[in-house]
Amino acid sequence: MRLPLLLITLFIISACGNDGRSGYRDLDLTAYNIPVTIQAPDSAKVVSGTLSGVIDDITVKSPADRFAVQILASTAATNDMARLKAEELELVRDNRYFERIVTEEPQGFVFENKIDSISAYGFRYIVYRGDREIVFQNSFDGVFTLPEVETMYNSVKPAR
Repeated sequence: MRLPLLLITLFIISACGNDGRSGYRDLDLTAYNIPVTIQAPDSAKVVSGTLSGVIDDITVKSPADRFAVQILASTAATNDMARLKAEELELVRDNRYFERIVTEEPQGFVFENKIDSISAYGFRYIVYRGDREIVFQNSFDGVFTLPEVETMYNSVKPAR
């Protein structure tokens, strides 16, 4: 009687707990003027820059792990999270290759673009902190599968 119960318990724990982040570590981005911590592969490298002198542009990348997250932070036009997300949704939907929203949550979403018959997935996750809007997205230097994008998306969300 105990063995079947143990096997069922182990199956439930492994099914619920795997979000693709095993082997990832906390990466505090405060030193890059981004007051958040994300999960990233141990091999990830951080590259910091600015766009037009007003937007902090940070890339966290590990090619071996198919992990490439770009973080853009700037002064927010509003503190209305619904509006901030709606603006990101509009930008994504305006892409001529946009196919569909795969999943959507209050602070972010995963989407699919389709070029001919090839699907390329991406994500946006928005954080409002202080007076800043911080947008996490997949880097544009690769074509990512849905599982790869879901792993990156989950890695920028706060731990539960």
